[in-house]
Amino acid sequence: MLFLQKRMFPFSIPASSILFLLLLLTFQPVSSSQQPYKNENFNTSKKDHSQKMSSSLLFDITLHGFLLWASMGFLMPVGILVIRMSSREQCGRRLKFYFYIHTILQILSVLLVTAGAVMSIKKFNNAFNNSHQRIGIGLYGMIWLQALIGIVRPKRGSNTRSLWFFIHWMLGTAVSLLGVFNVYSGLFAYHEKTSRSIRIWTIIFTVEISLISFFYLFQDKLEYIQKQGVILGNDLITPTDQVLSPNDKQKELTTDPC
Repeated sequence: MLFLQKRMFPFSIPASSILFLLLLLTFQPVSSSQQPYKNENFNTSKKDHSQKMSSSLLFDITLHGFLLWASMGFLMPVGILVIRMSSREQCGRRLKFYFYIHTILQILSVLLVTAGAVMSIKKFNNAFNNSHQRIGIGLYGMIWLQALIGIVRPKRGSNTRSLWFFIHWMLGTAVSLLGVFNVYSGLFAYHEKTSRSIRIWTIIFTVEISLISFFYLFQDKLEYIQKQGVILGNDLITPTDQVLSPNDKQKELTTDPC
């Protein structure tokens, strides 16, 4: 009997090796079947985290764009339009009213710009490798400089009033134009970042700026149009009717209501 066993199994196999092979064959299907579920769960969790981060980033970008549009795309141009309207007024009450409205709009504009700047610094990757970010950082400084210039304005009649007015007007015009341009560049940056259409927002903003620009330029011609009889009266005023004597001018100034 021992002779037959030696003939059939010339090589002896240790019992520990046999036990190891049995365990390996037993647990191998289980481990291979569980591995795809682990990978799937990991990929799903990673995908959900990525989608959550993308939604958060999209909200931050949208809020940043809204703050900057409300500041430099709306409040600031309207504030300039309001102070432009005050140039036709000679009554003290109306001048103060326009001035206070202008001041309130500009203060709100500065606050919103500051909120947008803080948000961009904390939330976004500011590599300053595009024109939108470069112009934006310059605008932040220019807007605060303009606010400080407005605070330290000299009184009317002083020697430095004319120089102050020129600097204030030039800087305000530059900030307004650059702000409008940066809103457009921000819309294009939003499109590149999110691949979403910006056509409707570009059209709406263009219409808004066109209307503000029209009313701004219309202020220069309004009084002239009124004198031509286009707005007031049916009888057209000829060029000879515009020449008034000094006495008539004095009467006209004294009879104009505030």
